[in-house]
Amino acid sequence: MVKFVPFEFTLGLRSKILRNGLAPEECIFPTDQVEGAFHLAFYVGNEIATIASFFPNNYKENKELGYQLRGMATDTPFLEKGFGKQLIEFAIEYIRKTNARYIWCNARTPAIKFYQKLNFELVSEEFEIAGVGPHYEMILKLN
Repeated sequence: MVKFVPFEFTLGLRSKILRNGLAPEECIFPTDQVEGAFHLAFYVGNEIATIASFFPNNYKENKELGYQLRGMATDTPFLEKGFGKQLIEFAIEYIRKTNARYIWCNARTPAIKFYQKLNFELVSEEFEIAGVGPHYEMILKLN
């Protein structure tokens, strides 16, 4: 089940999956509390399986309203169960109500196929985020 959660609920998985065990307080994003930001968690029972954060942020020079997806992670025991897909589908429906035209992200290279299955398109060459690894920019157009 997908639920809206405070950003603090995302820090454990951000640390474990995305930041190699960095202290949770060091996994806070500057955008976690900007106006319009929201955070989602997919729960299995009382356990958080998948998380993602979204905030209003236009892609480069695009003048149309966009949301950026950041900090998506699935805990290891819950991989390949479709929870990430369900979380993104929930977010898409919610963001459509904001009149945003697209969602974009810096996707880790190993996650490209996951996003492509959800109709995100590659819009950049591969690039490196220092201390995190190789990424691509991807966009999902909302109709």
